[in-house]
Amino acid sequence: MAEQMKLGAVKIGKKAIVQSIESDGLRSKLLELGLTTGSNIHVLYCAPFGDPIAIDLEGFTLSLRKSEANLIHVTVQPD
Repeated sequence: MAEQMKLGAVKIGKKAIVQSIESDGLRSKLLELGLTTGSNIHVLYCAPFGDPIAIDLEGFTLSLRKSEANLIHVTVQPD
C-alpha cells in the first residue's frame, strides 16, 4: 500500500511520485525544475545533519533544502 507524506520525511533509497506542491513563493520555481504532478523521484542521500537532501528527478540530481522538500507532497512506493 502506498503511503502519502511530505518529501522531507521520505527515507533515503525510497521512490515516490509527486502528488502536489503547496502554494508558496517557490512553487513556480519547483514546477520549472520539473517537480510536477506525477513526476517520479528517488531520494538519493542527505547531508549529515539532514539538510539538504538530494533526489533523482527523472534522470537528473536535484538538491533541496528540507523546508523546500516539505512543500512537496508525494506518494511513497512500496518496496
